Amino acid sequence: GSDVLSKEETAQLASRQEKYIVSLRNALVRIENKSYGICRVTGKLIPKERLRSVPHATLGIDAKLNQHNN
Repeated sequence: GSDVLSKEETAQLASRQEKYIVSLRNALVRIENKSYGICRVTGKLIPKERLRSVPHATLGIDAKLNQHNN
């Protein structure tokens, strides 16, 4: 195996990192406007454990699971 990433793999990694940074910036905006940690579907508080593992989460776990099942 090669330790060198292909151009495609590097581009995919960069794209994922860009999306993550945008998500984190959006989370900072939600902190500023007091909507951080509130599920955008249910309006309920997102559990702290979920926010610790996914700090940019906008959905509670139930809403996230329902999103994947639809």
